[in-house]
Amino acid sequence: MTTPTLATEPSSSSSPPSPSAWRPPQLSMRWWPVFLRNLLVWRKLAIPSLIGNIAEPLIWLVAFGYGMGALVGQVSVGETKVPYILFLASGSICMSAMNAASFEALYSAFSRMHVQKTWDGIMNAPVGLDDIVLAEMLWAAFKSIFTVTAILFVMLGLGISHSPKLFVAWLVLAGAGVTFSSIALIFNAMAKGYDFFTYYFTLFMTPMMFLSGVFFPLEQLPGAVQVVAGWLPLANAVALVRPLFMDQWPVGWVRHACVLAVYAGVAFWVALALTRKRFRA
Repeated sequence: MTTPTLATEPSSSSSPPSPSAWRPPQLSMRWWPVFLRNLLVWRKLAIPSLIGNIAEPLIWLVAFGYGMGALVGQVSVGETKVPYILFLASGSICMSAMNAASFEALYSAFSRMHVQKTWDGIMNAPVGLDDIVLAEMLWAAFKSIFTVTAILFVMLGLGISHSPKLFVAWLVLAGAGVTFSSIALIFNAMAKGYDFFTYYFTLFMTPMMFLSGVFFPLEQLPGAVQVVAGWLPLANAVALVRPLFMDQWPVGWVRHACVLAVYAGVAFWVALALTRKRFRA
């Protein structure tokens, strides 16, 4: 007599689904030790870094501000005429904030992430990837505001502007540093090597530098280009900072501030998601 065999269902060892890379950020105060680590390392090279970061914008300012300024004279900003060197200074300091934040969030962050494997070592401690990305973004923004602070003191010494509203401009520049460091981290997450950053500088930063009212008023551009330029992050930063250099409050500041905030928030979320995919977190 044969014993009937019971049909056994195949055992399905279902593993829990991996969390989405696009999930909301999971942040804590553990970003602070990562930020402090970058600060302690950078402290040894603070003086050469400062000289390198302020030399180029000051050369732009002296060469174009005094050289071309003697030919241009005054520039109309709305209904006000200002010396060209003030016009250029208020735009070039926004450009300096963009450059400083972008260089740190690209080359330095990529070196720590990919070349030196510093991020892998940090994640062996109870520090999550989200906190590392936040720390890198804030560190790049700190490097940016450190640079523009030094440039502001030089501009004060040159007598370009003595407006008490420059402190508000400093806060705007800090926000611009956050915005551009977040954008740069997107390209950092996608990069396979340093050469990839050429696309960011050539296709994004350079056109934006010439279309954001840094060197000449936006009104000189064709109408369609003005519409596009009005939504660029650098153009909105310049629109906030330039009136403050002129001791005026910017018109439509809510729109400009919201554009920068949206760029910063969306760019950080995208950069975090792409970094998670890279690390398969």
